[in-house]
Parts: sequence; structure tokens; C-alpha cells
Amino acid sequence: MSDDSLTGRTVRLIPLSVDHAEALFPSASDPEVWRWMPRPRPASHMEMRAMLGQMLEDPARQCFAVQRLDDEAVIGSTSLYELDLVQGRAEIGATWFDRSCWGGPYNAESKLLLFGHAFDALGLTRVALRTDNLNERSQKALTQLGLVHEGTLRSHMVRQDGTRRDSLYYSVLADEWPTVRDHLLARIAAKNRPVTGR
Repeated sequence: MSDDSLTGRTVRLIPLSVDHAEALFPSASDPEVWRWMPRPRPASHMEMRAMLGQMLEDPARQCFAVQRLDDEAVIGSTSLYELDLVQGRAEIGATWFDRSCWGGPYNAESKLLLFGHAFDALGLTRVALRTDNLNERSQKALTQLGLVHEGTLRSHMVRQDGTRRDSLYYSVLADEWPTVRDHLLARIAAKNRPVTGR
């Protein structure tokens, strides 16, 4: 396994390659999974490979495929982008998961691993995330994790349907990371807890 992998209890973040296109295409081509993504939904394996290739060409981006540990299936993707080591900042984005994995521990643990990599390994001071103003589920999740809502960039980008989107920005600073880490660990533990009968 690559030394660049980040391993948790349920998932491993492995360096992304265009060879992950086949595994990622079913989730990326799902309209519900892709609903809030700002880039066009890939319509073929060729388009998927092209999109991954474009992501990998960006020198200010670190891209990962999310691999489930129990069966080694690739279930999603996530990235650090606009990575600036001089200024000590980055954003997390290009994150999606197969719909069958929604509600499980995988997204929370991926965030835990990526934040840990950003703050503990790269020594960043600030990590931000942005979301569509209509994506209330994402906003609620980010708030529950203890991220700070910084503000809104009005008419920030064009959605795939041609309407204009406001982008809400959230962030974590290095001195806030321990609290956010505890929130993430608690959330992962709750999602991994077996359901007992009545």
C-alpha cells in the first residue's frame, strides 16, 4: 500500500489515479449523488477518466479515492484543493460517495483523515469547505461538526441547470481542530455502533 495513503478504521484514502474511473463512474453518474457538484456529471467512462485526469493535473490539489476497508471497494473520492503551503491553507472538495454508503461512517471518517493530514502532517492553519446555499443537508452537517460559517459569496458560480448559486463558506482553524476531531470521532463511533433490538 502506498505510503501516501491515510488509513482509518473503516476507510483508507489512497492517492487517486485515472485508473479509478471505472470504480467511481457508477456513483459519479448518479444524478442524486452529483446533485450539488459544480462540475458536469460524467456521462461515460471516457469522460470520467478525463475529469480525473484534469483534477490530477492541478499542482495545488491532492486527490484521494476512498476505499472501504472491509472489502477494499472504492466508494468515493475527496480532495484537498487550492493548497497553499506558504499561506497554510486549503479547501476540501470534489467529495462524493456511492449512495449506498450514505448515512454510514465513511464520509465522517474521510473528513477526519483529511483534516488530520492537513493540520497534523502538512501543518496548515486553515481548512475551508464551501457548499451550495440550497444544500441544507451539507450546511447542517458542517455546523454539527463544529465548523464556523464565515459568510456567503453571492452569485458565486453557475449551477449545471444554468441558475446561479450562492456559496456558503465554512472553516476550521488549527486551534479548533482538536474540538472538531472529537466531534468527528464521536460521530464515527455512533455510526459504527451496532443496532440492538427492542
